[in-house]
This record gives sequence, C-alpha cells and structure tokens, in this order.
Amino acid sequence: MATRYPITMDELTNISGVGQGKAEKFGEEFLEVIERYVEDNEIERPLDMVVKSVVNKSGLKVFVIQSIDRKIPIEDIAKAKGKEVSDILTEIEHIVLSGTKVNMNYYLNEEIDEEDQEEVFEYFMEAESDDVDDALEEFEDSFSEEEMRLLRIKFLSEVAN
Repeated sequence: MATRYPITMDELTNISGVGQGKAEKFGEEFLEVIERYVEDNEIERPLDMVVKSVVNKSGLKVFVIQSIDRKIPIEDIAKAKGKEVSDILTEIEHIVLSGTKVNMNYYLNEEIDEEDQEEVFEYFMEAESDDVDDALEEFEDSFSEEEMRLLRIKFLSEVAN
C-alpha cells in the first residue's frame, strides 16, 4: 500500500495479502486515508503513470519513480542503489524523456530559490536548446551542473510532457 497507493476497492484487493474479506472490513477507511494522503502530497501513483517506453521498465526506473513519489532525497535514492547522484539524474532524465512526468518540487524547493527556478524555467522556454551546458554558460555558473539538470528535468516534465 505504501508504494502503490490504492484508492479504489479493485486496486486494494490487488495488493498482496489483502483479500476480499479484509477489503470489505477495513477497505473504505484505508482508501479514504490513502486518497487524502495522495492528494495532500501531490503524489503521482504508479498506477496513474503511463510508461511509454515498454522496453526500459527496469527495476531501477521503477525504484526511482516510487522514491520520487515518496519524496525521498536524490542522495538517498543514489545511496540505496549504490549509484552516484549523477547516475540517478541520468535515470530521471531518461524517465522524463520517455514521456513519464515526475514531480521534483519537493527536492528543488529545498535546494533552489523559487525565483531562481522561475528564471531558469523562462530561459528554457525561450532557448533554442535545452542543453545543460548552454544554460550553465547563460547563467555564468550561478548553478551547479546538478542543479541545472534538476531544473531541466522539471522543465521537461512540466512542458515537454
């Protein structure tokens, strides 16, 4: 339940260990709480996502998407998989470029001032390219490569998808 966020009785009964009896007895209360939690925390449930790239449904992709939904810091996602942060960013870029939206606001809002985010967002809206190096040059290295990649991910997820 903590990773799939069921909000209908059908979804609940498809959870391992939840049979029809448990669903009928306890289901409504769980579904109400889970649905409110999903709405309050703007969680995109795995069941709501359409992964357009069938070939690349790797375990890492699923783990990354679920971790983002649970608002886990990127450093912790990387550490859990024995990867570098840049590797996780690359994976997120692939996820977004394949057509899946991700909501990184929980992380970006802690790392980058909202006005700076808007300024970079406007840059990408008007730029001829979404190249990170070009953006870093435009902003005279005011952002780290990691920060710019995160901002590009947000832009691609919100605008391109």
